[in-house]
Amino acid sequence: MAKKSALIVDDEPDIRELLEITLGRMGIDTLSAPDIGTARNLLESHSFDFCLTDMNLPDGNGIDLVQHINTNYPSTPVAMITAHGNMESAVEALKAGAFDFVSKPVNLQLLRNLVDTALNLQPLDIKTDTDTDLLGNTPIMQALRKQIAKLARSQAPIYIKGESGSGKELVARSIHAQGPRRENDFIAINCGAIPSELMESEFFGHRKGSFTGAHSDKTGLFQAANGGSLFLDEIADLPLHMQVKLLRAIQEKSVRPVGSETEIPVDVRLISATHKNLANEVDQGNVRQDLYYRINVIELHVPALRERKGDIPLLANHFLELLANEQTQGKVTLNEEAINKLQAYDFPGNVRELENILQRSLALAEDNLIRAEDLPPLTPQIIDESPSATIEAQELIASGGEFSLEKHLEKIEKAAIEKALEETRWNKTAAAKKLGMSFRSFRYRLKKLGVD
Repeated sequence: MAKKSALIVDDEPDIRELLEITLGRMGIDTLSAPDIGTARNLLESHSFDFCLTDMNLPDGNGIDLVQHINTNYPSTPVAMITAHGNMESAVEALKAGAFDFVSKPVNLQLLRNLVDTALNLQPLDIKTDTDTDLLGNTPIMQALRKQIAKLARSQAPIYIKGESGSGKELVARSIHAQGPRRENDFIAINCGAIPSELMESEFFGHRKGSFTGAHSDKTGLFQAANGGSLFLDEIADLPLHMQVKLLRAIQEKSVRPVGSETEIPVDVRLISATHKNLANEVDQGNVRQDLYYRINVIELHVPALRERKGDIPLLANHFLELLANEQTQGKVTLNEEAINKLQAYDFPGNVRELENILQRSLALAEDNLIRAEDLPPLTPQIIDESPSATIEAQELIASGGEFSLEKHLEKIEKAAIEKALEETRWNKTAAAKKLGMSFRSFRYRLKKLGVD
């Protein structure tokens, strides 16, 4: 196997020597340059597998070199060396296309992890089959897959925005599977599903005896994802005190378990998502602006199903194949009228709702064929505006009878919750997401309304 080579660009001889020694011990050949001009000359005459550059150079900014390499040598990942605590520069470099960053004074273990990850990138001309679950032939889906392939080569934090049920976690998994961390773990967590008092322990771990019930050491999610990717779904549901701790973990690339006096270095690719408008959440004070700035380095939009209705037949056949296999009843198909009915619907619940509709329709289908009449009434399901309840309220108000607005609203709310639970097969976490609520709020509502 040919030896890997790296280009080091820094105007300080001591740092260049330190980096050369460190990479040399990893079996990597190195060439170094004190400025951008020399670096460009070396890039023209040599082929490099990796580049490490300082931010401030005598003849320009390291970001200029990042952009030059991305344009002319796109297969060569570039990492940026930034001043300690200067996250603005780090974020700017990542937005410009840097693979990752390391802060001064350079932590050699973090540097080695970074280099190993960069050298594990697949060549640009290698095609992968890891995105086969992201079904869709519409232009918007083809563009999404291209974006994923590009973002998989970076280590910049990614924020995935999209409606509930649109496939945000599937996109996150695809980014991980096509990236250099694919051999390590992908850890996914719903931030709204963890009780507030347990969050710090879940994220960062704890030491035995650090609090009542801590009978043994526990590894947190950041440590579990070390070397891999950590997907924080519904990140807008994190309470403010946890947002502060999360921000520090991201910036310092280390965590401190509850009850520990020392920090543990961690190397994770951070991917976050929410169905909420994150910018609005910042304006309303629910999400810290500095955290938003840090996790939203690259924004990726997952289209709603109504934005790609041409993919509905393909998705429907895929789900029917899976469902039929589960129920061992042979191949099931949709007739043309049923497909037309599905394509005329807006799917507020997106792909998840499509799967749910097909699962219910499968029970009514005869001869392994789903007809239009086998599908449920497809009308917008925002909230259950029960006609009977509305008429009852109008009649009571008109007659001057006693009418409790609070009880009437509770009745509507209870119906909506029960409907969401039925549609998610009584999966409380999924039902809470469908209704746009945090799991904690949803659990409180269940108890208040007496829903068993």
